[in-house]
Amino acid sequence: MDNYRPVLYISLVFVLFLLWQAWQQDYVWPTQEPMAASGSSMTAEPTTDTPRLDVPDAPTAEAGQLPTGVPTDAVPVRETVRVVTDVLDLEIDTRGGSIVRADLPTYPVSLEEPDRPMRLLDEQVRQFVAQSGLIHDRVADVDAERRAPSHHAVYRAEKTEYRLADGVDELRVPLIWTDGSGVTVTKTFVLRRGHFLVDVEHHVDNASDAAWVGRQYRQLRHGPTPDRESYFIYTFTGAAYYDGRYEKLAFDDMVKKPIDREVQGGWVSVIQHYFVTAWIPVADETSLFYTRVLGTAGRPEHIIGMRSGAQTAAPGERASFTSSIWVGPKLQNELEDVAKGLELTADYGIFAFLAKPIFWLLSFIHGLVGNWGWSIIILTVMIKLAFYKLSATSYRSMAKMRAVQPKLQALKERFGDDKQRMQQALMELYKKEKINPLGGCLPILIQIPVFIALYWVLLESVEMRQAPWILWINDLSTKDPYFVLPVLMGITMIVQHRLNPAPLDPVQQKLMMILPFVFTIFFAFFQAGLVLYWFVNNLLSIAQQWKITRAIAAETK
Repeated sequence: MDNYRPVLYISLVFVLFLLWQAWQQDYVWPTQEPMAASGSSMTAEPTTDTPRLDVPDAPTAEAGQLPTGVPTDAVPVRETVRVVTDVLDLEIDTRGGSIVRADLPTYPVSLEEPDRPMRLLDEQVRQFVAQSGLIHDRVADVDAERRAPSHHAVYRAEKTEYRLADGVDELRVPLIWTDGSGVTVTKTFVLRRGHFLVDVEHHVDNASDAAWVGRQYRQLRHGPTPDRESYFIYTFTGAAYYDGRYEKLAFDDMVKKPIDREVQGGWVSVIQHYFVTAWIPVADETSLFYTRVLGTAGRPEHIIGMRSGAQTAAPGERASFTSSIWVGPKLQNELEDVAKGLELTADYGIFAFLAKPIFWLLSFIHGLVGNWGWSIIILTVMIKLAFYKLSATSYRSMAKMRAVQPKLQALKERFGDDKQRMQQALMELYKKEKINPLGGCLPILIQIPVFIALYWVLLESVEMRQAPWILWINDLSTKDPYFVLPVLMGITMIVQHRLNPAPLDPVQQKLMMILPFVFTIFFAFFQAGLVLYWFVNNLLSIAQQWKITRAIAAETK
């Protein structure tokens, strides 16, 4: 049995893993037609008698009810309201009080465009908006004309722009709606300095002579799948929710696997690389989680949302609904404090149980050194030290194989194509020289889960985004602009190849010679942080293997 074959297979499996990650997304994404630009003042769409399919039904709702709250004989003016804090720049449409644009000023699109903020919610290009509203439970003793403001209703705003003033920590943005019969709804957005979490309150004041019964819903609406970020790095863009377990739901699967279940607490979201938008109810609320797909096959619109239980406002009383929406980066420590399971949107895959402590350790190191690049290097050294003995076992086995290489070659020349006798001779040689043919493979297999977990930590952690290291590496989340790190990494792989025993099979020899170049090409387009880890790990491996190989060579002389 050729000892080098398992190492070859492990390397090929890792390459296939990278290929699988790259091809999880379709090769060609559907093109998107931009929506008509919305101005600062627009006329609301006239109402009809057709039910809105994008509004969840109340359990007692009657067919044909239009929950817009806009009388057909009085169409109010629709406007947009800009809301600015130190970390959020929002645009709220008075039609429904929907958040139709969300920019993150502290997270620029790229280092080349530092003044252009990352746009998370975007109605015009991706048709990605956050909607919320109320739906009215129809009961026998309620006037048939009574309505509740869904995200199609038009609110009234006192101002067209709100800004968080210096020295103030909270900003409140109220929107007013009334049905003309004494029911007034105040929808208020509450933003706080330094926070990506926005509270959304609905207060229903019932000045009519009949009870008001209604429910709140919150939903995220996303148009066609966005442009892919990279052909070499796969990251998930789609829906995610928490119902006691963290679940992801691809947009394309919403038709095949619709959600329709009651959940206590939890949350619903749309996630993308580094960022998340999530609706979070109050902790003890029982909500109906749902999904819908509207539009056409060429321009689908995907909805994931939640609908609360009913509340009643008797005449002269108030009913209040409260929710929160996170619009921002996947800051795991903060997300963990916001809602149970929300930090899982920084998705580390099946090895999350390893990735979480690795991220904690990496963050701790960063707190000491203040640079993510050096933190990666220090972490790599620590992981290498943790696996030092396992690696030593592997390298010692390879060194022994290298030392008996002439004897292996002699056996091959002696037995030629007689595979059975060749195998018997190999086993006798391994027994005589006290060599375990799997000794160089098993220690590597044990380390693979840790390496994959670290791979996901460096790929998914928003802290790596636009984080500089030294010299030309000013963003560890993008590829090396001059390909220096991938080339250096490729050189280290060639050195490792020369330190390893050569396979007896000529085909395997050629494959192992090609492998460093294949890895170099792949890693040329990978994030600099990942390449930095791999390069440093290779350097440490070379030093350890070279030392052990020399020691074994000296023993066999």
